[in-house]
Amino acid sequence: MDIDRAGLADFLRRCRESLQPEDVGLPRGPRRRTAGLRREEVAALAHMSPDYYSRLERERGPQPSGSMVAAIAQGLHLTLDQRDHLFRLAGHQPPPRGAEGLHVGPGTLRILDRLDDTPAEVVTELGETLRQTRLGVALLGDAAQRTGPARSLGYRWFTDPEVRRRYHPDDHAYLSRLWASGLRGVVSVRGPRSRAAALAEDLLGRSEEFRRVWELHEVGLRPQEHKRFVHPEVGLLELQCQTLRDTEQGHLLLVYTAAPGSGTAEKLQLLSVVAARAL
Repeated sequence: MDIDRAGLADFLRRCRESLQPEDVGLPRGPRRRTAGLRREEVAALAHMSPDYYSRLERERGPQPSGSMVAAIAQGLHLTLDQRDHLFRLAGHQPPPRGAEGLHVGPGTLRILDRLDDTPAEVVTELGETLRQTRLGVALLGDAAQRTGPARSLGYRWFTDPEVRRRYHPDDHAYLSRLWASGLRGVVSVRGPRSRAAALAEDLLGRSEEFRRVWELHEVGLRPQEHKRFVHPEVGLLELQCQTLRDTEQGHLLLVYTAAPGSGTAEKLQLLSVVAARAL
């Protein structure tokens, strides 16, 4: 497919101008005159240079890669139909939709943007973290640094010993069974040629523990009501996890909360300080 530079530039400009800062979790500022978002704000949301993004709106520069287009679509909070249109304008076939897709819907993003003071994340059915709040990063680490199979927490659970340090040791055995059970359930739904099946095959070759719990053939295990995290700076946190499902994409929005007045609620305030230091 060929890139439609004029169409791409016009579509990007119209999408940018239709958004307000508060729509994407940004402060408005007292002296704002721009109609919609600024180009540099979209660039920051898409994790690219302002110059690169500006050239696209001016019908200049190289054809953006598929990953660049996906980042812009996410930064602009596009719907799936808008995302697919953007890909075609940029000269690419749109990525697949559904549970194996990595595009977070705008409704889910709007909720996430309003949870700045709460640990929260958007994950796929394979436990791949797609978006996090700043407290989510402080609690669980920055998932944006992960690539390939390691984007899945379940995969890292069996291949990276450091991951387990964030979880209470008494919960490790059940969490291993839980991850294997969940992955087996996804494989049964998606089939032997799915990403889930490839992930399971990879783990079977890498982890003796995974092979052991996989052979139990457990299905339908449910997460425990309370999650116990061990943070390197604030210590033990006992949190409840509320889950919201995006029925179109199959993604889960996980929100971690503490009982009001509890010791963990106080530690979440400390975690906010940790998150602020990381900015």
